[in-house]
Order: sequence, then C-alpha cells, then structure tokens
Amino acid sequence: MHNHIRPWRNIERRKSRQIHVGPVAVGGDAPISVQTMTNTLTHDVAGTIAQVQACADAGADIVRVSCPDEASTAALHEIVRESPVPIVADIHFHYKRAIEAAEAGAACLRINPGNIGSAERVREVVKAAKDHNCSIRIGVNAGSLEKHLLEKYGEPCPEAMVESGLDHIRLLEDNDFHEFKISVKASDVFLASAAYMALADATDAPLHLGITEAGSYYAGTIKSAIGLGNLLWAGIGDTLRVSLSADPVEEVKAGFEILKSLGLRHRGVNIISCPSCARQGFDVIATVAELEKRLEHVKTPMSLSIIGCVVNGPGEALMTDVGFTGGGNGAGMVYLAGKQDHKQGNDGMIDHIVELVEKRAEQLEIERAAGAEAAE
Repeated sequence: MHNHIRPWRNIERRKSRQIHVGPVAVGGDAPISVQTMTNTLTHDVAGTIAQVQACADAGADIVRVSCPDEASTAALHEIVRESPVPIVADIHFHYKRAIEAAEAGAACLRINPGNIGSAERVREVVKAAKDHNCSIRIGVNAGSLEKHLLEKYGEPCPEAMVESGLDHIRLLEDNDFHEFKISVKASDVFLASAAYMALADATDAPLHLGITEAGSYYAGTIKSAIGLGNLLWAGIGDTLRVSLSADPVEEVKAGFEILKSLGLRHRGVNIISCPSCARQGFDVIATVAELEKRLEHVKTPMSLSIIGCVVNGPGEALMTDVGFTGGGNGAGMVYLAGKQDHKQGNDGMIDHIVELVEKRAEQLEIERAAGAEAAE
C-alpha cells in the first residue's frame, strides 16, 4: 500500500521556490536536505576535510564551516576541492570574509545582510555571490536580534524574528538577488515554531529549519524532533540542521531519523524493534545496538524488524524486508519479504541477520536499477 491510499499518512509540503546550494536543490519538490556544521578549526584543513567526509558518509547533503578569519577563508579553497558535498561558509559581520568565501568556491554564504554594514558592502557581497554562483542563507536567531527590533517588541518574539528576516530579504531583493533561503531559529520550540509558521506565510523562499542550541545529544535530539517534527508535519521546511552539543555525525543521523519517521526521506536500514520485556526469547536491547553498528554501511532504504516474542513479532515481520521474531528453546523465526522462511538459533543470529540484510539490499538495488532502466 502507498501513501496516496492512506490519506492519514500524507504530508502536503508548502510550495516554496527552488534554489541551489552547489548541485543540491533546496525547495520546490526537492527532497528535504540534511545539513550539519564542522566543529574543527577551519584552518586545520586536514581535520576539517576528515570531518566533512565523515558527515557525508553519514548522509549529510550539505556541510557548513565557520569562517571567522582570513586563515579560514584561505583554507576554504582546499576544503571545497576535497569535499564530496557542497560547503556553506558561515559568516558573521565581516563582509570581506563573505567575498573571500565566495571566491574560494563556497556553494552558499550564511550571512545576515543587515549585519555587514553599509548598502555598498551588501552590494559587494551580492556581486561576489552572483559572480561565483553562490547562494545565501539569511540566518535569523532569537539570541542575536537587532537592537531596534528588541526595543520595538520588548523581547524576542515571532513577530520580531519575521520582521528581521523580511528586512534582510529586502536588502537582497533590492540588489536583484533571489538565490537565498532563510531560517528563524530559537532554542525555545514554541518561539521557533511560531516564527517559522509566520515566515512560511510571508515569503516563498525555501526555509532552513533548526532549533538552535538544542542541547546535548539525548535532550537536544528529543527537543529537535518535537520542534522540527511539528513543522515538517505541517509541510514546512526545505532543509534542516539538528543542532546538538555532540559530534556532527550524530546531528546528521538525528536529522535523517526525524525525516524517516515522517516518511520524508528514506535512507539505510529502518530497524523496528520492541522495548523488550520478560517475554523476550533473546536479549533484544543488546542485539539491536549491535545491529545498528553493523548495518551503518547499508545506504539502501529497507526495513528490519527485531521483536523478542510472538505477540507482535509475526505481524511486524509481515511488513518488513527482513524480520526476526524470538521464540523458545534458544531459536527464533526469520521472515524474508514478509513471509516465514526458516528458523535460526539465537547463537549466530546477528551475523546471519547482517548477511540477510546485505543480500536484500543488493536485491533491492538491482530491482531499483531495472525499474529506472524500464522508465527510460
């Protein structure tokens, strides 16, 4: 069954115009892209490239690097050349850094045009972006709103954030620049959600989602899932970053899990597993943790059910590519493509499941390639 005959599963995405960050389309009907940001010193070229590569391997579509000084923008040349994904240069206040980053090959500049000085400076940055085929992200943040807006509204609020965003948009549009996306981030999920909802009505620009300074890996992932999930469910959002005090690779994984849970992106193995209880026929928690590690390399979208007993196990296995349901006497039942296939002892079960998943992934890739050929 597909989503079109399950109306309760459909998400109708907001119609935004499409821009490009390098070869990655953002907005329109493009898939929602997942971003992260390096935390290495950008002038440490080898360290930064290694982190960009690790994030790309985890599925990142776009990676941002900070460019606070000339040494960082000088390093961008090599980083951009070696990166497998488009690089966004994070700029604050220094308009010359923006121009240098565009010249170095950055695919996008993260900048607030109103923060970089005179109209002439904005013109120079826009010209550099145009000349080097570079898009721009306007990045409004509740923690750094302009003084006049704080005086006008008294505190950060959705209205102030949207007004800030529209002011920055005007500066770009006045210079006939339209290759931009925009974010209105806050650490408060209510504030961020309200600001994004209002902004979605006020512009057709693609929206970059984020709950900023969300916190630790555990707490921040939950907070982001609530804030971003609420917006994505409403059809709002064209690209996202999960901001965690954690390894950037974990941000990428969390971003994909949020999108996968809403059926908005499909990548890798989706493990459906039970919380474990006294009925379990094997150690579900340890098994799932091991399988997650062992199957990280599989990029093909597919499903695996690992259920400890026969209460829900057979039902879940009917709907997954590969399934294992715990039984008695140290063995369980293996399901392939929803059908009972063979018994498997708990000993050696993990190796066996990894092998089955890899074979199923190969089979799905062959089927996908054949389908693509037939469509042509």
